[in-house]
Amino acid sequence: MGVLLTVLEQGLIFGILALGVYLTYKVLDFADLSVEGTFPLGAAITAFLLTQDVTPLLAVLISFLGGMLAGSVTGILHVKLKITNLLSGILVMSGLYSINLRIMGKANIPLFNEERIFSGAIPILLTIVIIVVCVKIIVDLFLKTKFGFMIKATGDNPQLVTTLGVNLGWVKIVCLMVSNGLVALAGSLSAQYQGFADVGMGTGTIVIGLAAVIFGEAIFKKARWILPTTMAIIGAILYQGCTAIALQLGFPATDLKLLSALIVTLALALNNHKIKAFPTLLSKTSKPSNIKGGIARAKHSTIK
Repeated sequence: MGVLLTVLEQGLIFGILALGVYLTYKVLDFADLSVEGTFPLGAAITAFLLTQDVTPLLAVLISFLGGMLAGSVTGILHVKLKITNLLSGILVMSGLYSINLRIMGKANIPLFNEERIFSGAIPILLTIVIIVVCVKIIVDLFLKTKFGFMIKATGDNPQLVTTLGVNLGWVKIVCLMVSNGLVALAGSLSAQYQGFADVGMGTGTIVIGLAAVIFGEAIFKKARWILPTTMAIIGAILYQGCTAIALQLGFPATDLKLLSALIVTLALALNNHKIKAFPTLLSKTSKPSNIKGGIARAKHSTIK
């Protein structure tokens, strides 16, 4: 029972990470590696603020803003300096390592003696569920706005967005800001949940996020009533469950990264198999058809 509870708690926290990766990887079609730096950035900011007696909730919000700032740098490098998306993410990720060390002052900060967001009388799982549900609702509402439709259109057909007179670069920058803000928020919660912040805790987060998004989509692709954001969160829980099962079976913790890579490979293979097996179904549910109405409404509003 304790293992299941831990899987749910950690899986839900990684669900917020998956939402951030979903925005860039699936919606914007942008391979953003800077999340490996923004996840520990959120943890570093939170650890520093908690040691300065800042309230945990305020520390979470400031961590979110810090992640947004890092995401804006990735966007500016890509949009303004014309650096490729992969290289932009790598540059920001590398720079954030030094920034995180400077914020923390050392490689690891214990938080067991500090007041954390999970220190109250409310059960930890309930607290995490409330936070994740609130974040998911906000992301869903954001994607239903005119700007949200523009983000979807940018990932699907950038030329269309340009013809509408919308600044394509600005759309990318804002999406990267929101995405990295969510990742930093997940890092903040993870640090408070685990009781420490470590400069290396972001290693492999992009794989976790991709595994959650791809795994969730591969399993629930036919369930049209399930929103993609819900799929990403469930995928994060399933991923965490797979790692927990592996540990219970006796796999050493050092092999978890290899297991993560295998899970992503399996999810991709399963997803590609479905694409080949059900081409008619996928053609009916492709991106353009999903956002057609939204683009039309966005176009009408933009022309005004």
